[in-house]
Amino acid sequence: MTNAADNTIDNTIDSTADKLATRFRDRFSDLLTVNVAFDEVTIEVAAKDVVQICTALRDEPEFAFTILIDLCAVDYLTHGQAEWETSAATGSGFSRGVTDRDIAQSAGGDPRRFAVVYHLLSVTNNIRVRVKVYLHEDAPIVDSVVDVWTGANWFEREAFDLYGVMFSGHPDLRRLLTDYGFIGHPFRKDFPLIGNVEMRYDAEKRRVIYEPVSIEPRTLVPKVIRDDQFTGHDGQQHKPQQGQQQGGDKSA
Repeated sequence: MTNAADNTIDNTIDSTADKLATRFRDRFSDLLTVNVAFDEVTIEVAAKDVVQICTALRDEPEFAFTILIDLCAVDYLTHGQAEWETSAATGSGFSRGVTDRDIAQSAGGDPRRFAVVYHLLSVTNNIRVRVKVYLHEDAPIVDSVVDVWTGANWFEREAFDLYGVMFSGHPDLRRLLTDYGFIGHPFRKDFPLIGNVEMRYDAEKRRVIYEPVSIEPRTLVPKVIRDDQFTGHDGQQHKPQQGQQQGGDKSA
């Protein structure tokens, strides 16, 4: 049961999000699209307008988003394609990994395959906003915001390393988490789970070397083993009823 205080808080949150969305629309007009969902405000901007809008969001007192909480990239290649059957349990076992699936492949030319997402906080106004920029998969390039928020430096390097998103004007756009000789970008949906090469230390050459992957691709399916007898909630031993699988049977 909700009380009057809970309703007041909910209404205040809704009002804050709606007011902030209105301020964005009034200030930036056709430069962005605004969406309010789950009491959170998300604005979508074009790549060419990122620095201009982010600078305004930081400097103008009515926004004052002086803190960049996070910056990340997203790959929408398989967005909306479910890997799990969640509406009901299946009689054949687990719905993921039962059959081999080909690595996701892109047909190319998707103007909204990648996105860069900025999470901003205004301590002065006690408000937050999510800024989203979609990028073309053939050229995922956007201007760096390091000059707007210095803390974006390593965030952008991480997005470049894991997703291959390029940040124009970044002072030092190098890989951050993977090795210097790493091939590809491991968080892309079309990157093979076993990778492209493997590395090991060669005692004779006295250095780390790279070799083709020796792991054989395989499908891993959890196993369930049912015994002939099992202990029920009453603490007694029971035999499976007719139609139940016998001991030693394994199902995916």
